Amino acid sequence: MARTRLIVPLVLFALGFGFLAIRLISIGAFGEMREGASYVAAAPRDYITGRADILDRNGVVLATNLLSPSLAARPRLISEPETVADKIVAILPDLNRVEVLNKLKSSSHHVWIKRKLSPREVWQINSLGEPGLELEQEEKRTYPHGPLAAHVLGYVGVDNQAFAGVERFFNDHLSDPLRVNEPLVLSLDIRVQHILRQELKVYMDKFSAKGAAGLIMDAQTGEILALSSLPDFDPNDYTGAGRDQMFNKVTQGVYEMGSGFKAFTVAMALESGVVDLEGGYDATEPLKVDRFTIRDDHAKKRWLSVPEIFTYSSNIGTALMARDIGAERQRAFLRKIGMMSEPSIELSGVASPLLPRQWGEVEMMTVSYGHGIAITPLQLASGVAALVNGGRHIPATLLRQGDGDRHRADPSGQSRHLSRVISEKTSRTMRDLMRLAVQYGTGRQADVQGYRVGGKTGTAEKPGKGGYREKDLVSSFVGAFPMNNPQYVVFAMLDEPRGIEETFYYATAGWTAAPLVGSVIEKVGPLLGVMPEKEQDPGLAHFILTSADGGTKNR
Repeated sequence: MARTRLIVPLVLFALGFGFLAIRLISIGAFGEMREGASYVAAAPRDYITGRADILDRNGVVLATNLLSPSLAARPRLISEPETVADKIVAILPDLNRVEVLNKLKSSSHHVWIKRKLSPREVWQINSLGEPGLELEQEEKRTYPHGPLAAHVLGYVGVDNQAFAGVERFFNDHLSDPLRVNEPLVLSLDIRVQHILRQELKVYMDKFSAKGAAGLIMDAQTGEILALSSLPDFDPNDYTGAGRDQMFNKVTQGVYEMGSGFKAFTVAMALESGVVDLEGGYDATEPLKVDRFTIRDDHAKKRWLSVPEIFTYSSNIGTALMARDIGAERQRAFLRKIGMMSEPSIELSGVASPLLPRQWGEVEMMTVSYGHGIAITPLQLASGVAALVNGGRHIPATLLRQGDGDRHRADPSGQSRHLSRVISEKTSRTMRDLMRLAVQYGTGRQADVQGYRVGGKTGTAEKPGKGGYREKDLVSSFVGAFPMNNPQYVVFAMLDEPRGIEETFYYATAGWTAAPLVGSVIEKVGPLLGVMPEKEQDPGLAHFILTSADGGTKNR
């Protein structure tokens, strides 16, 4: 009878130890995840909520997820919260002791102390041997290149919520657990991005500018190979960044672009037949319009041909050209080339242009040379790309376009429609004119031997209380190369540069932004596989009547 009675507890003990053994094997093999005070079995890695990687056009990782331990506490298991709080703050000095102590004394089952610890911090916390402290594995979004492409990528918060950039625009794709193994491939080339940002920083410091911005675009596909805005921020640690650092000047800033707009005026005049290359306008005297007077920065005081008006950046000649075009045709052309509406690109928070409240004769003339209308640098670059690529307006994109499928719908569901804005004949003429402006005009310091650079300078005074601030300039240059078959458009802008002795204390675009673009092209040309070629005389050089002083103040 005694042996029979012992069998029952023995069976119960065997069942209990068997259950514990099975449970230990389960934990050892599959791990466990804690959620509040309950326990749930760990899911396979493919089902852990994360974000897909972001790659550049060559497969270089721009954003990815790494496992990063976070510190949590079980307050009910901590017997001496004051002592533990002191130890934690000694290891993590950025934490507030009072806040840590309040968490350790709370009645919660689980509290977060600090998310995303470094390996050294993990080792130090483990060395405390405190059973009430726990290190839990989480995923941390990491940007290996730091601030290099911050304004394109954006950033995510501590719980992977997306803020700004492509992180936000493509959040549905990047945060979808079923697409975590499908990386988002951008059009950026991180090598080109590095060169652009580096040169912007060099010239920003050289001319003591408040900021700088630039982009490099494929003129044939609309792909953005590089886009940078300075000052910038590190998306790995964005908490201390100010508004100026977060602000993307290329897509969120709108500026009066000055003489860069003259390219559109000349193109629309040639396309509409208002004037031809044999024609021109009398720029002998300043032009009086209503109560305003339009002057040339470095007046020739003579009749100027159309190529000379563009090359020497004549405000008078451009305004007279606009008068012949008329306000209706001017608005229609600017609308067609994308200057009248928000630009299309895969970023959130893109700015809309600031247009004149009324479009009378004065506004029509000032708009012709880039005043009275404010646009984003992206719009200017996209418009110039259409002038040089054969006349096709191609929306800018941050996505790599597939061979033979270069204008497909992007992952956001938006179709990329192309429209013809000028004829191929007018486009060829504009390429020659832009080349002349670099060889003989305001953009001479952008010239790079063998690359046939063409472009246009733009200098505009910034508006302020009571009018324009004469010394506070936005100096920019938009160029393309090689002009016999343009492949790339390069834009650079300096915000409030200051003249130096080397530039005779001029801060206008010909002295500041033009050499910046030339330096960028000199470095990225070989990288992009553009082979230098022997220079040929431009077909329109005979239209230019040069003078002893070179005819320009590099405006």
